[in-house]
Parts: sequence; C-alpha cells; structure tokens
Amino acid sequence: MTNPPGKSIAKRLEDAASHAAEHYVLRLFVTGMTPRSTRAVENVRAICERYLPGRYELEVVDIYQQPALARGEQIIAAPTLIKKLPLPLRRVIGDLSSTERVMVGLDIRTA
Repeated sequence: MTNPPGKSIAKRLEDAASHAAEHYVLRLFVTGMTPRSTRAVENVRAICERYLPGRYELEVVDIYQQPALARGEQIIAAPTLIKKLPLPLRRVIGDLSSTERVMVGLDIRTA
C-alpha cells in the first residue's frame, strides 16, 4: 500500500489521533418536557456516552424558557441538536432516535 502524496504515515496517524480526541460541544433545543423532548434527550445522551465518553458537553435548552436563545440560533423545529464544535457546525432535527442518522449528522466516526 502506498502513502497519499505529501502525507507521511506519521502525519496520517497524528491526524487520526487528533480526530479521535476531539471534544464535542452540543446544544439540544427541546419544547418543555414532552415525551418527544424527553426521548430526544435520552437518545442524545446514550449516543454520546457510547461514542464520545468523556469528550462531550451537552447543553439542553427549553425553548419555552429561553426563547431568545432559540431565536438567536434560528431554531424553527424542535427537538434540534446543534454541534457547535468541532467545526463545521451541524444540525440534526427530530427525536434523534436513529443512532446512525445522529452520528452522520454530527460527523462522529467510529474505529
């Protein structure tokens, strides 16, 4: 197997290690404690604990209690999960019950 032009094995390993160590900053917008909102919170926490243990911050925002924050993020549907970091910013809308869809939306790669 050959190396891609301009990229040594050491550089590729360094890139892979830095991606694996990335810290995720997530914000989940929900509408009160409805069953759909509760399910979204549980689903996101379960995914993060399984695939990002110790590497994530999750802020849950109730748009009824903090409407200005929701407006600032231009939230038009809830639940909405926003990945702030690592860049690029990404959004996933819905109850977040599909692990695969959430992982693709957040650009989470598994080994």
